[in-house]
Amino acid sequence: MRPLSSLSRSAAVHPAPGFVDLECGTGVPSEKRQSIVSTKRPEPAAYHGPTICIAGIRIPRPGLKTLNFLIGVTLLVVLTQIHLFATVEQQGCFAILVVASWLWATEALPLIVTALAVPLLVVLLRVLRDGKGTRLDAHAATKAIFGTMFSPTIMLLLGGFAIASALSKHGIARRLAVSLLARAGTRTVWVLLANMLVATFASMWISNVAAPVLCFSIVHSILMTLPSGDPFGKSLILGIAIASNIGGMASPISSPQNVIAIQTMSPAASWGDWFAVALPVALLGDLVAWGLLLLVFQPHKSTPTVEPLQPVAGSLNAKQWFIVAVTGTTIVLWCIESTIEAVIGDMGVIAMFPLLVFFGTGLLNKDDFQAFQWTVIMLAMGGIALGQAVNLSGLLATVATGISSAVEGLPQWSVLAAFGGLMLVIATFISHTVAALILLPVVNQVGLAMAGGHPRLLVMATVLIGSGAGGLPVSGFPNMNAVAQEDREGKRWLAAIDFLKVGVPASICVYGIVLSVGYGLCLALGL
Repeated sequence: MRPLSSLSRSAAVHPAPGFVDLECGTGVPSEKRQSIVSTKRPEPAAYHGPTICIAGIRIPRPGLKTLNFLIGVTLLVVLTQIHLFATVEQQGCFAILVVASWLWATEALPLIVTALAVPLLVVLLRVLRDGKGTRLDAHAATKAIFGTMFSPTIMLLLGGFAIASALSKHGIARRLAVSLLARAGTRTVWVLLANMLVATFASMWISNVAAPVLCFSIVHSILMTLPSGDPFGKSLILGIAIASNIGGMASPISSPQNVIAIQTMSPAASWGDWFAVALPVALLGDLVAWGLLLLVFQPHKSTPTVEPLQPVAGSLNAKQWFIVAVTGTTIVLWCIESTIEAVIGDMGVIAMFPLLVFFGTGLLNKDDFQAFQWTVIMLAMGGIALGQAVNLSGLLATVATGISSAVEGLPQWSVLAAFGGLMLVIATFISHTVAALILLPVVNQVGLAMAGGHPRLLVMATVLIGSGAGGLPVSGFPNMNAVAQEDREGKRWLAAIDFLKVGVPASICVYGIVLSVGYGLCLALGL
């Protein structure tokens, strides 16, 4: 038998079975080494990828994700040291914005890790200011940022999850899926389009936060029959997300930014005017996005047809009718939220109704609560924290003011194109709602200052463009929900590159549709 020392050189390249590289601290057969290190738990499964040995420890060799993470750290250090903006708060917030966007786009870290890093960096870099412009200390910044992260929008998500869970658990979602597929046929191209149109329609009435949750529960049974990475599965999930984002423009109550736009316009646009402009734009946006999905993923080649679902025998029982009644009541309350706002305050309060009823009656239990998509919740909280930081630091106001000065004196269509482009970028990287909060007042002011500026036209068209933004996994709640969807093997269906391949061109196409069709309709209506 050769001495162990003679094995060290060959083991560094090709470790012998049962041995580990001597240069990494062992030369003992693995079964004996396990008893030396620990007798209480088995040794972890071996890593079979490329490794390097550092300080006697063999670790996986750094790859592209490590490089992207190091680039993110470098960007953070560099951007906090240079002076691109007037205040240190704006400079620090710009650094957080760039780094978070880079890490989200490259997935150098898990998406929720980046989301959780946002409030940490906001406090450490002290980028928040109060209403008087005074820089907040760490204690005040912590209270401010955590106070905004659990917002009414988070409650809206939880309410949507509760409805989706009840519909799925008690078989109602399956009935809806059967009804949908019966009308769409079995060809995947039409099934995809039908689901996208349903997502847009649902977003009109229950908001584009709750709608994708419902739609994903409907198609869950279809997704579970598909192999991991199937192009049809990818296109179906991404199609629902894009259609839900587009559905956020379809009615005055379909998204918070629309409510902000209505409040900004004077006089406010009527529901009829809104539908006359938004519905054609949304329908064209869905059709273009559908075509892009077919072009990029070609789901009809990998999965030409889907198996029709077996009809569910019998009618709804009393328990199912009760769930439908609670769901319908919640949807109606969401639709009339603006008229009862003095009583309920926000749609997030309405979202507590299905939570209280379903869990209070035992229709859902603690296991169902734990099964909620908490990844989506954490992503949403990270996005809200980033939006609040960009707002309170003064960064967005500075950028928006600079743009408004630059576009003064330009033709109306050019001003819309400029503000629409800025809206598209901000909504993609931060939040549709935050972009509307900061940008729409500036757009309205520029429109009022222009001769024949049509401020209502500028405000409405700009907010419609913002709803079409969906180029990143964090570009709106539908995208956050979509990226969390997993196949039957527990693997995520979508990666950041999938959003870049389809979401970015779809966003640009919606931008073009609003600048052409939407602009013409607004002029025709006298907005």
